[in-house]
Amino acid sequence: MTHFAVIGGGITGVTSAYALAKRGHRVTLIEKQRYPGMVTSFANGGQLSASNAEVWNHPSTLLKGLKWMFKANAPLLINPKPSWHKLSWMAEFIAAIPKYEQNTIATTRMAIEARAHLRAWAAEEGITFNHSSSGILHIYRNKAGFEQAARVSTLLAKGGLKRQTVTPSEMRTIEPTLQGQYYGGFFTASDTTGDIHQFTTGLAKACERMGVTIITEADVTTMAADGKRASVGVRYLGQPSGPSEILSFDAVVVSAGVQSRALAAQLGDRLNVYPVKGYAITVNLPTQASQEAAPQVSLLDDETKIVTSRLGQERFRVAGTAEFNGFNLDIRADRIRPLTQWVERQFPGVDTRQCVPWAGLRPMMPNMLPRVGAGKVPNVFYNTGHGHLGWTLSAITAHQLAEFIGQRQSAKTAQVLGGAPQPSA
Repeated sequence: MTHFAVIGGGITGVTSAYALAKRGHRVTLIEKQRYPGMVTSFANGGQLSASNAEVWNHPSTLLKGLKWMFKANAPLLINPKPSWHKLSWMAEFIAAIPKYEQNTIATTRMAIEARAHLRAWAAEEGITFNHSSSGILHIYRNKAGFEQAARVSTLLAKGGLKRQTVTPSEMRTIEPTLQGQYYGGFFTASDTTGDIHQFTTGLAKACERMGVTIITEADVTTMAADGKRASVGVRYLGQPSGPSEILSFDAVVVSAGVQSRALAAQLGDRLNVYPVKGYAITVNLPTQASQEAAPQVSLLDDETKIVTSRLGQERFRVAGTAEFNGFNLDIRADRIRPLTQWVERQFPGVDTRQCVPWAGLRPMMPNMLPRVGAGKVPNVFYNTGHGHLGWTLSAITAHQLAEFIGQRQSAKTAQVLGGAPQPSA
């Protein structure tokens, strides 16, 4: 039995631990916070959205970034202050533009496949997470945006996703509370939403029931691996003196979000993950009037880059924007205000006095595809860099990682036994 250390207790770390434990491995999950799912996996937009699988590596993204650079409330905001990390990431982002179509199709396929695993795990473990199957409606105010979305739909279709074109009147039939004037939209009935934090904590409890050891309030300070053993240096934050310890494992999986780049460097791997900040508000709906005025169907407003999810009767999550500003986690009022103003415009009957703001750092690779697989050292693995689709892709990448490790171990066993796979008992 291989003993794995999984570094990071967010959605990708917890799903990785679960998928490995299901295959009989011994797993220790190490998380810096007091509980799993407390950082980027705490309050995202809530969408499990194959319909949002389009990668960002498109010339129009660059133009928008330049146009909005000095606009404080822009949907995409880039801090012009240079850094080698940011410049190298941008260069690789531009280099990936020729693979825009290929990577969008690949991401769509992954997102569709992820659904089955996530739903099966939730059912098997009895996890409730405000899961809603009401679909996702993309909304467009002008012809140009709608026609660009139609081109994206052809790529999503190549990836296996069916997305329905809808008229303004059909949009209001789908979501009667929606206000405003629209050119048209696209509806994906197969997409769903849910509370990422509830799912992550529920699956973490399932991991513990399966024998996974979860170590919290442990800051990973050093890592090393030689192909046979992996060492993880931790500093315990929950104790007054903050003692340190070196833990030993057979192998290690890095799923540490935006911290993955620094940890990978210690292991001899280059992993150009950049932190892209997103903001969210959770609008509490304490009155019946607000509950009736808030939408049940999840929305994606492409023009403002805002997404929504209804989390039960009493919560409405609104999230969006992308900010390239390093590891800064400040919650800026000028970035939160556009979210509340959007709610007040689109759903004037919703009382926005009880809004809880939040910010998180999306771990993004330049080509917008997660890094899943092995490092240079044979007992080092990665499942990280999911960007804006960490919640959507988490189940499939965890499954892929566990399958990859299982295949590698089977091949190694066959080689030891004489170069050919042995029949099972």
